[in-house]
Amino acid sequence: MPQNLAIKLENVKKSYFLSNGDEIPILKGINLEIKKGEFVAIMGESGCGKTTLLNIIGCLHPLSEGRYFLDGEDIGVVRDDFTLAYIRNKKMGFIFQQFNLFSRFSALKNVALPALYAGVSAGDRTEKARELLESVGMGHRLDYKPTELSGGQQQRIAICRALINDPEIILADEPTGALDSKSGLEVMEIFKKFKERGQTVVMVTHTTEVAKYADRIIYLRDGQVLDNNYKLKDHY
Repeated sequence: MPQNLAIKLENVKKSYFLSNGDEIPILKGINLEIKKGEFVAIMGESGCGKTTLLNIIGCLHPLSEGRYFLDGEDIGVVRDDFTLAYIRNKKMGFIFQQFNLFSRFSALKNVALPALYAGVSAGDRTEKARELLESVGMGHRLDYKPTELSGGQQQRIAICRALINDPEIILADEPTGALDSKSGLEVMEIFKKFKERGQTVVMVTHTTEVAKYADRIIYLRDGQVLDNNYKLKDHY
């Protein structure tokens, strides 16, 4: 596997099974390469497998068939939950449409939490969380709880939380889906900075204005990659 590849999927398939044993195929042979430092958007119609693909890349769901290489290591063969959790916490940061913040925690504590699980000292994780929040214009809201903040502000907290352990890869599932257009574009400007810092970004979106920020668009249809380098004008 070339050293410049962050992610490589070979004939990856994923199925779910109903209680009566019927198989529901979701991904039907995905072949995909994503370079280190690349910003990729995954698009496609509802039900095409976008989120399932992102969950496999994020080691949240096991694949049914095929091979998955993460930074050259065959992750597809790993079935131990502890090992997968370690890989996620060490290498990846997750950003979701629904911010998934702890309502009883302040912005500062929400951001610092993953660093606690990574074994970072209280002083160091608090300092890092403060620096991250200040970098996205949230330094004046450190002690605010999520319910006291706007959607755009909550997503900024979620972004900082994803960055606290310095992940190599950022995975985002519809990160602007719950935001108004202005807040959404502000969040995407933050994503641009990820790219400029050399982090790999894989983002699921259905919004063309958001997808335009990516270096490359991967378009899925019926559980397969239609093309690895889509042009928006060809499909919208």
